[in-house]
Amino acid sequence: MTQRIIYPTDEGGVAIIVPSPEWFSQEGNTIEALAEKDVPADKPFKIIDTEYVPTDRTFRAAWEYTE
Repeated sequence: MTQRIIYPTDEGGVAIIVPSPEWFSQEGNTIEALAEKDVPADKPFKIIDTEYVPTDRTFRAAWEYTE
């Protein structure tokens, strides 16, 4: 199961962080640590399974982040 990190952008959209295999190859690196490192400090975030990320990017600008 692969995961992604999502968080709201200032423009009202959704940013998606895709972890690289290299990130996980280093001992102690977790998806939570990546979120803490890369998500802006003032933004909430969620870690979700890739099955919840739409594969059709046609309406990507309409994606919304809800808590």
